[in-house]
Amino acid sequence: MTRFFKGQFDNNPSQSGLTRLRFLLTGFSVCALLVSILMIGIKGFNWGLDFTGGVVTEVTLDSSIELTELNQHVDNVLAQDVQVIKASEEGQWILRYSDELAGDVGITDALAQISEQVTLISHSIVGPQVGNEMVEQGGLAVLVCLVMIMVYLSMRFDWRLASGALLALMTDIIIVLGVFAVLQLEFNLTVLAALLAVLGYSLNDSIIIADRVREIMRMRPKGDTNEIINEAVKATFSRTLVTSGTTLVTVSSLWLLAGASLQGFSIALFVGIICGTCSSIALGVTLPQLFGLKAADYIPQPIDIEETYS
Repeated sequence: MTRFFKGQFDNNPSQSGLTRLRFLLTGFSVCALLVSILMIGIKGFNWGLDFTGGVVTEVTLDSSIELTELNQHVDNVLAQDVQVIKASEEGQWILRYSDELAGDVGITDALAQISEQVTLISHSIVGPQVGNEMVEQGGLAVLVCLVMIMVYLSMRFDWRLASGALLALMTDIIIVLGVFAVLQLEFNLTVLAALLAVLGYSLNDSIIIADRVREIMRMRPKGDTNEIINEAVKATFSRTLVTSGTTLVTVSSLWLLAGASLQGFSIALFVGIICGTCSSIALGVTLPQLFGLKAADYIPQPIDIEETYS
């Protein structure tokens, strides 16, 4: 393996910088993947009420009440960790908590202790059975998505390019899940939707670069694999940079301005876009190179017409 890396760097001095960057990003992605798997196994996820079941209550209180004051009060009175989200309107709050732990203290009685004005806007309950169904259906949706992507890639590309793109996709998803496990951010349906969006975004990037690699290999069947991959990355880099940059600006605005209700969705997209961009230009094309991808594989094979029609 050492000889392989040394050969990649020494044979093409003009390409060595980009080659080193690709292998460095690949190593970083693999390390992040292993750490994410470890953290998921150790810490698990902070499942939201969409999956565990519970109560979502929207109320209006005195405008003088602060977030820390309200959060501390309802945690103590209800004897549980209550998620408090500030709504867009002044004095309007969204409370998420488990109905099983609330005891005999109602939410309006608890809020009346610190606010003279308590107006109940909405009150909805998600049962634990519905939450379990959401977990199963959400996991099934991600699994079906991965299977369909695998089928598509196997039909579209050589097995080495297809496996590189698929492994890059799985790495992106696992790293996003690892971030949520490490930070113990709430995992709800909006985060699940963000994961599916990350799958599509990363797949699009990987396909464009892999298609460019295949195109150059067909034009230069005797070309060096390392040079061809670097050329393909360079050819698509400006497009990748513009697409990722504009998308990150949009997601960052959503993260900063959309409020706490879409925070998990924004974080998942932000991390997924960064990981997807890195994996597409590194892991997705470097792994096929390590698997033995070469331009000679795309040399058209002559067909014996006489044997075909005999």
